[in-house]
Amino acid sequence: MPTWHEILASHPDHSENYAARWRTLAAEGRDIVGEARTIDAMAERGSRILDAGCGTGRVGGYLAKQGHTVVGVDLDPVLIDYARRDYPDAEWQVGDLTAGEVPDGPFDLIVCAGNVMGFLPPEGRRPALEALRQALAPEGRAVIGFGAGRGYEFSDFFDDAHAAGFVDSLTLESWDLKPWRPISSFLVAVLSPRMLLPGFGG
Repeated sequence: MPTWHEILASHPDHSENYAARWRTLAAEGRDIVGEARTIDAMAERGSRILDAGCGTGRVGGYLAKQGHTVVGVDLDPVLIDYARRDYPDAEWQVGDLTAGEVPDGPFDLIVCAGNVMGFLPPEGRRPALEALRQALAPEGRAVIGFGAGRGYEFSDFFDDAHAAGFVDSLTLESWDLKPWRPISSFLVAVLSPRMLLPGFGG
């Protein structure tokens, strides 16, 4: 699967078309905040939440309206401009997850929706997960969802997540909390930072 940078290089209008698609879906009354409702249900009121790979801000924008302190980050400045215009209650930053450009934590929850992991170059996946883990509060959780067939096997993702310092808390096949099965074509992984005892590595 091509990375987001590769897509933009081949199709310079892709970001504008992507933003227009989500606006059209919202105008048609489609449900575009299912992921955000799940995160809101997991969060204490007034939580600090990072929307990693936030795109146009549809997930983080909803969460900000529910009273959470939301910071979103995305490498695409066009999409960040849309997020800033449409959801001014949240903070939006341009940054590349694979380069460790993650807003300062700690965050109570991190959400990474919209198949973001599938758009990362293979060499940048583990650094991105390490950056997210470092931004997470000790008792926080990261919730990462993406589909199969995008060049990132679920088993490889879990290997990278464990190497980055995460442990599995819950594994689902959808944002409406259906349990994950070996035949599932989508993964929603709820991860917690591995707690190390003094004097022990890992």
